Amino acid sequence: MKQRKIPLRKCIGCSESFPKKELVRIIKTKLEDGTETVKLDTTGKLNGRGAYICKNMKCFEKAVKSKRLPRTLETEIPNDIYEQIKLEIAKNE
Repeated sequence: MKQRKIPLRKCIGCSESFPKKELVRIIKTKLEDGTETVKLDTTGKLNGRGAYICKNMKCFEKAVKSKRLPRTLETEIPNDIYEQIKLEIAKNE
């Protein structure tokens, strides 16, 4: 039986590729009224422009310091999203 290919994604903090399931996904999506919002995607299946970060604090801090998340998602990131990402990373470390 043929083995399935594991989807790889690149971390915006360290620029290394990892299996999709090992990363935290943040998305920018449009709501029904046309406004854009940024969310933490724990399922990995929500629609929208996505960015991935490793589940370690160093990559997160590097991405925040270099402003890679707003640049990748092409929008401003609310502080509560940064807090949600921190909590998700702390839960998995």
